[in-house]
Amino acid sequence: MKRSKTRRTAIKASSAVLLAGFLSATLVAGSGAAATGEGPRRAPAAACTSKQIVADGAQRTGSAQVRVTVTNKGTKPCVLNGFPTVALAGQGSPDKNKPVQVVRVGTSAPVRLAAGGRASAQLTFTPVLGEADGYCASGSDPVVAPTMVVGVAGGRYQLAPSDGGEFALCGTTVRATAFH
Repeated sequence: MKRSKTRRTAIKASSAVLLAGFLSATLVAGSGAAATGEGPRRAPAAACTSKQIVADGAQRTGSAQVRVTVTNKGTKPCVLNGFPTVALAGQGSPDKNKPVQVVRVGTSAPVRLAAGGRASAQLTFTPVLGEADGYCASGSDPVVAPTMVVGVAGGRYQLAPSDGGEFALCGTTVRATAFH
């Protein structure tokens, strides 16, 4: 009987220690701003606007590919959605722009841009073949422009290739990824 009394005392003592540990862990985990809902919360960011976004450039990533990068120059975060629009600019005159149909590649997901944050989209043109004057496999004439106009967040940005060349493509479509 003495043995079972000692055993019961040991069980009660270990149960008390476990309960105390559980309660202290619960109090620690349950305290603070996160558990009570008090304190700073990350507010949802508004959609990016043309007043916040600037296009940094059009960097060639291949013979018929360009990466368009935009930066949030605003003081607050914003959310960028979707795909860019594209037009080829004719000799720097907006009235000579040639809209290009954008074929969307992949899916779009909201991109949260902190102040100073960047996002980019990849544009892929149907390449011009051959040297110098070049030709299109379809038999149509290549289209060449010194700049393109990219539509992002309600604004339009005229961009030249980062290498100082021109944009050349066959056809009237460009494949574009969503901003990421």
